[in-house]
Amino acid sequence: MLLKTSLRSFFAHKGRMALSLVAVVLSVAFVSGTLVFSNTATSTFDSLFASTASDLSVGPAKPELGGKDSRAKTRTVAVDSVRKVAAVPGVRTAIGQVAVENATLADPATLKRVGPTTGAPTIVGNWVDTPRSPVEITSGHAPQGPDQVVLDADTAKKAKLGLGGKLRLIVNDNHDFTIVGIAAFKTTNPGAALAFLDTATAQSVLLGGPAFTSVEVYGDGSRSDEQLKSDALAGLGAGFEAKTAAEQKADGQKSVGSFLDFMKYAMLGFAGISLLVGGFLIINTFSMLVAQRTREIGLLRAVGGSRGQVNRSVLVEALLLGLVGSTIGIAAGLGLAVGLIQLMNAIGMHLDASDLKIGADVFVAGYAVGVVITVLAAWIPARRASRIAPIAALRDHGTPAEARSNTVRAIIGLVLTAGGGGLLVLAAKAEKAATGGQFIGLGVLLTLVGFVVLGPLLATTVVRVLGALLPALFGPSGTLAQRNAMRNPRRTGATAAALMIGLALVIGASVFTSSVIKSTNDQIDRSVGADYIISAGENGVSAEIVAAVRQAPGLDHITEQKSLPAYITAPDGKTEKNEISAVTARFTEDFRLPVKEGSPDSLKQGAVAIGEDYAKDHGLKVGDPIKVDYGDGRVQSLPVGVVMTKGNSLFDGNTFASLDTVTKAVPAADQPVDSILFGKAAAGADVARTLTGLEDALKQYPQASVRDQAGYKDLVQEQVNTLLYMIYGLLGLAIVVAVLGVVNTLALSVVERTREIGLLRAIGLSRRQLRRMIRLESVVIALFGAVLGTALGLAWGITGQQVLRSQGLETLAVPTTTILLTLGASVVIGLLAALVPAFRAGRMNVLAAIATD
Repeated sequence: MLLKTSLRSFFAHKGRMALSLVAVVLSVAFVSGTLVFSNTATSTFDSLFASTASDLSVGPAKPELGGKDSRAKTRTVAVDSVRKVAAVPGVRTAIGQVAVENATLADPATLKRVGPTTGAPTIVGNWVDTPRSPVEITSGHAPQGPDQVVLDADTAKKAKLGLGGKLRLIVNDNHDFTIVGIAAFKTTNPGAALAFLDTATAQSVLLGGPAFTSVEVYGDGSRSDEQLKSDALAGLGAGFEAKTAAEQKADGQKSVGSFLDFMKYAMLGFAGISLLVGGFLIINTFSMLVAQRTREIGLLRAVGGSRGQVNRSVLVEALLLGLVGSTIGIAAGLGLAVGLIQLMNAIGMHLDASDLKIGADVFVAGYAVGVVITVLAAWIPARRASRIAPIAALRDHGTPAEARSNTVRAIIGLVLTAGGGGLLVLAAKAEKAATGGQFIGLGVLLTLVGFVVLGPLLATTVVRVLGALLPALFGPSGTLAQRNAMRNPRRTGATAAALMIGLALVIGASVFTSSVIKSTNDQIDRSVGADYIISAGENGVSAEIVAAVRQAPGLDHITEQKSLPAYITAPDGKTEKNEISAVTARFTEDFRLPVKEGSPDSLKQGAVAIGEDYAKDHGLKVGDPIKVDYGDGRVQSLPVGVVMTKGNSLFDGNTFASLDTVTKAVPAADQPVDSILFGKAAAGADVARTLTGLEDALKQYPQASVRDQAGYKDLVQEQVNTLLYMIYGLLGLAIVVAVLGVVNTLALSVVERTREIGLLRAIGLSRRQLRRMIRLESVVIALFGAVLGTALGLAWGITGQQVLRSQGLETLAVPTTTILLTLGASVVIGLLAALVPAFRAGRMNVLAAIATD
């Protein structure tokens, strides 16, 4: 009987349930789609690593310190290492391989860089047939001479290069090759660009002579990979390291795992937000359905239905809604996963959408999220319905009277909000960012819950203020709209809360990112005296680029900066691994160090500049010596000349020393190439014209880029905006669900007020005035949510900036334009949300509406 009643009620109100169903579908789709995408991507890369890894890969041991890093010279193994490894028992074949990531590919016709732009590597090596090659030549042939190259199909397609085309390879010099083959990946391309030369050419061009970067070993099955590893290392002696297939696979998973995990958890986080917002929609839906079924519930109680049965009846309807929504949501999630895969393909990480990995976790999570959230959201109105006395329900068709005072709600809301606000204040005043981060996390949660609890109590006052001008501007329609929004504060508060959450996150993110941009720009203006910044990516600035920059007209001087890994030992005996930033003499002219103690000129006399935190941790002051160990027995003791004030991202974490000083311990021939260059225009020179001259001088080096200060600021802003737009896009889902909540509330309130609307029409309210009344009511509710969201967002964003002020986020920037646009968008949201309910209300038959019971 109970199930039959619930089913009839569910299908009788299926139209009113539709928007709540959409909210469940969207939330579940986000969760299940994220899991399917993550499972598919992980499985694809696992398959790639497992199918292409050799049984054992032997290479040169990586030195802790000393020697040249990848930006200077690639570490190699001798050619005879292949013979030695091949002689190890259990080895079927050993192949010498050349593979480097410090080369740049370019189109010699356009001098434009060819290769990935998403952070994936460009790998150039020798073409050899291996049992588990990740690629195969699909057109053309293998390289067979000193001027031939094979290019991977994805890079060739993107760069519009084909057989017979020219490709420039830039390592230290420029080398032009003819493309004689196109190679396609057998499984998936992680986004890398691949180019292959014949072995002799690869050794000569990439390594400077006969050598290999690794020896790839394939066993005959008689010994385990671990046994092969042990025997191979024993036969080779010191200076080598080896990795089994399992270890190679683990390294590969680690290289892409952080990116996939970031996407997974970020999307699940936003799915949680949309679930929270959808919860308010579901609460509103069932609250209004219960209110409209007051007499029906009374009849059930009168004929013997218990409170528990009424409660379960509403919860069964919620369970049905959750099951249907979860089922559709999981199906929609598959479409979302395919969309994410296509997005990854568009940026160069090729995954196969036809091989989706749909594990049990997808269904468990999908149904758990959809059903549990829906039932929990419906529990509050169900509990309220079960408390309706039968006689009172039969007598009253409207919303049941509130039996409990709002005093408890007010006390709880104020305590939560005050507690959260206090934590935000503590976070803003915390000396350490880690401590502030803990406070702000709990403060955000408590203020959010506090505002949600206080929403219905704030609704009456705030809506009265927001709608104060409506009666004067729109007459009776405005007056009715204001009063309708105030009539049921609990409903208005719950509807606005959904929109409040989305907009609070948007405003908070905007304040934070605006502060990042403003702080960085201020630091550049205050600290950077150089006019130009020249970089060449991960591979550093080669000597040829430095020479080209020096020849550019209009420059007064350039400053070189190198990064040398070192162990630094303080007088207290504690040793830390860090990098020494070795700079040329005029560095202090191009940068104004944030000095807390000491003099920047001391760098020229052989001192070092250290950060405030390092000095504090080790009790260092100007004049104290620190020991710097560069490896290979190269050690020097340097005095502290400058302690730099923390809070400037350009210098925090750096230890500066003069290049002349470092050269006394590490000869120039053993130093890495420059990590970055800074240029200063000559007195009287046109800065813009000199920039053009620098760009012309570097045209032959597509791996290099030059920016003036304005260009550098633009780069920072582009990077921050990319993150911000991604956040906006994901938060858009929560805002869409919130808009659906406004639509649903208005639609159900129109049904609830059918007789009232009929009476208003009967006494002279026109259809146009009626539709205007509903639109204005929607706008007021949306503005109410926007005002609360703006207040919360500002509090969160400002606190976030204060927490990180010691980490370089020292300037607060409040994006007033974004806030105004958000408030304006709320008006538009209100108008759009009211279109369908207003249209339906206007079409009501007056007599039929009045006769509605």
